[in-house]
Amino acid sequence: MGRVAAQGSGVSVRAGRWIVALALAAGLSGCAGGGLVSSPPPDTYGLSAAPAVTGQRARNRQILIGEPTALKALDSEQIVIRPTPSAIQYLANSQWSDRLPSIVQDKLVQAFENSGQVGGVGRPGDGLAIDFKIITAIRAFEIKADRGERAVVELSVKVLNDRNGVVVATRVFSASTPVTGSGNAAYVQSLDRAFETVVQDIVSWTLSRI
Repeated sequence: MGRVAAQGSGVSVRAGRWIVALALAAGLSGCAGGGLVSSPPPDTYGLSAAPAVTGQRARNRQILIGEPTALKALDSEQIVIRPTPSAIQYLANSQWSDRLPSIVQDKLVQAFENSGQVGGVGRPGDGLAIDFKIITAIRAFEIKADRGERAVVELSVKVLNDRNGVVVATRVFSASTPVTGSGNAAYVQSLDRAFETVVQDIVSWTLSRI
């Protein structure tokens, strides 16, 4: 699949520097000696530590955070760029530190733990006596570049009563943050800011529903 390659110091639609390039193999055939020349490893990025969120106290509740579902384009380590609404490319020479759904799950668990407002929070397999499951889906986690450059993060969330299987609340959370600066790090930082807003809203809303 094509990647978005950067010229100069970074990728910039405003400067007209989007170039679609074929992905390089891990090793390329050498010249005279027939040795292998390794391509440089991509820059690896994570998301910031989950922010502390205040909200309604639910200390007698224990919740489970499952891994979010996502379409294949988002279920990977690649960082998604949309030069047009119907096109998907990836940020060149950059990757997430893990599959995106796994990172999102980890940060949501941290955010609920940091709130100090629930009796317990865990992942599947942690052995908690669960009261509620938080079911999420990643709808967008990307840089949109069709009308200026902006980070867009959108997650749908369901709160499921694990005692009776009833969905007690559902909502879609989204945030958009303009890209400031240049280079790949600027794109990741804008995604980080948008995600932080979404996480804060999800935790506050969930605490009010359980």
